[in-house]
Amino acid sequence: MRYVPDRFRHFSLAWVVPFARGIGGTVVKRGVDICVSAVLLLVALPVLLLTALAIWMSSPGPVLFRQMRMGRGFLPFEILKLRTMAHAEAGLAYTLGPDPRITPFGRWLRRSKLDELPQLWNVLRGEMSLVGPRPVIPELAAEFQVHYKLLLRARPGLTDPASLKYSQETRLLALSSDSMRFFKSVVTPDKIQISLNYMDSANLWTDLETMAMTAMICCIPAMSSVYGRLPDPAVAFGPLRPEVASRAVKRPVARDEAAFSHHLAFLEAAAEKELKRGFAPWILLQTPRSRSQSTSPGAQEEPSRL
Repeated sequence: MRYVPDRFRHFSLAWVVPFARGIGGTVVKRGVDICVSAVLLLVALPVLLLTALAIWMSSPGPVLFRQMRMGRGFLPFEILKLRTMAHAEAGLAYTLGPDPRITPFGRWLRRSKLDELPQLWNVLRGEMSLVGPRPVIPELAAEFQVHYKLLLRARPGLTDPASLKYSQETRLLALSSDSMRFFKSVVTPDKIQISLNYMDSANLWTDLETMAMTAMICCIPAMSSVYGRLPDPAVAFGPLRPEVASRAVKRPVARDEAAFSHHLAFLEAAAEKELKRGFAPWILLQTPRSRSQSTSPGAQEEPSRL
């Protein structure tokens, strides 16, 4: 197996192809993806047909929602979901907290996670895996490019421990006074760290355990607490939104008005060129340090070994 030098002291992930350890090798993993996704698609077909009919009857527009996400090796692909929002309405590319575009039936689909079922087709096509880091929009992958270069050595997945911990992410973001900042400086770095830690030791058995936990958390959302305590928005950025604290607003709306394009983050990164980090300086995730920075001047560099 080919390997690359361990450039990042903070992370132990150094393999060119992740998930290639033990019985959970890439060939076995891909075989499991094909078999399981094909069976689940057949089983879920009646549910998909019923939900498609309900979407078509409840709101105008297509049944499927398509969006570009970043895939393995930074190759974009089109992810599929059941449409949960009003069609062709302007707004953020990412849902941060309550969003008035979400339809009543779409709200139920999101709570039950049934809107994710069409992604089994992405798994069958080889664009995704059953277990792996969740695919993100290209702008977010570009902003956190140092870390997504590690994560996207594997296919993005339907589920992983990070997505299980944040299975109620929308509700969490709704509590923050600044949803965008909380998402990019607290939630996303935590998810990246969890995904990297999982990839470093993942195998077939851990993937099967993650899939089993996914099914259980879909039925009992409170079980997501086994993956750790969620960050407190009030501690991160001060008091909660007034409308959340007082519960006076019956129909909360999304506060973020700008497109999810990260212009601010890129400007901040450009202003801090001397850091040479490749992502916004206010990201709380510990910055990977190269071996040359962490060793004495006389020390010699050695490639990573088994």
